[in-house]
Amino acid sequence: QVQLVESGGGLVQAGGSLRLSCAVSGRTFSMYAVGWFRQAPGKEREFAAAISRNGGDTYCADSVKGRFTMSRDNAKNTVYLQMNSLKSEDTAIYYCAIRLSPSGSGWYRFQRDYNYWGQGTQVTVTS
Repeated sequence: QVQLVESGGGLVQAGGSLRLSCAVSGRTFSMYAVGWFRQAPGKEREFAAAISRNGGDTYCADSVKGRFTMSRDNAKNTVYLQMNSLKSEDTAIYYCAIRLSPSGSGWYRFQRDYNYWGQGTQVTVTS
């Protein structure tokens, strides 16, 4: 049984920081690439960041580039999203997702590429 559990969300003032975590169980985590997606109120879910299975390659959406950093600890089966300089437009439910990756260096930015999803964690940024 695959399980992805996000944590670390909450309420923060604009300009502040949060670190989200996604703990994965039920799979050999080091074989999976990971993505973070987010869904703001009344909007479609969108890509935020992705990381390769070996952690060596990351990619962030333009909207978060330079402010968000994604990392992973394969020994802990956990991936992180460090979010700095938060803005009100970052308010959303944040989801992590995983997919089996044949390449150690590949990352994926489309929702259809991912097989397993977490339940999400709410991030609210107040101005």
